[in-house]
Amino acid sequence: MKIEDDNEAISRLEAALYSAGRPLTVEELIKASGTESRNKTLGLLGIIEKKTKSAFRAIEIATLPDGSYVMQLKPELNDTVRKFASRPILAKATLKTLSYIAYMQPISSKHLVETRGSGVYSHLKELEQLDFISHQNVGRLKIFTTTAKFQKYFGISGDTDILKQILFKKRKSSPIPEPITQQA
Repeated sequence: MKIEDDNEAISRLEAALYSAGRPLTVEELIKASGTESRNKTLGLLGIIEKKTKSAFRAIEIATLPDGSYVMQLKPELNDTVRKFASRPILAKATLKTLSYIAYMQPISSKHLVETRGSGVYSHLKELEQLDFISHQNVGRLKIFTTTAKFQKYFGISGDTDILKQILFKKRKSSPIPEPITQQA
């Protein structure tokens, strides 16, 4: 079904971006728009981006490094609205695995399993599906690092040393309970 009316196609694109809750590829946006044209869809997406910039202060249409598009809250406002969010994008355990990867990268799957337990395999699968991490095969090991999408989504600059300093500062400032030991 080819949509000829620009207003209808724009409405369909807005609906797809809003409801997806994840980045959409250009191919997915072409399908959502119903235009069957890459150039037409990208042109309409440009119109939506301009309207979003002029109408909203907190919401943006972001182009991610992999070429996908997402309607999202501007990263600098994440802390402000965290308490209002209905459900986080990642479970706490998965988020801990992601932060461990971010801090220790590059890190092997073997080291992750030793540190985080066997549940890490499902975390890695989810994080790769979200394109927050990627891996390289080195022999029989998988070596994981964070992606540019991870950095953009969480509002982090490209320098992993700065990321490690931020994570270390937060870790150092939060009280860490001492392990409970049984006394004989």
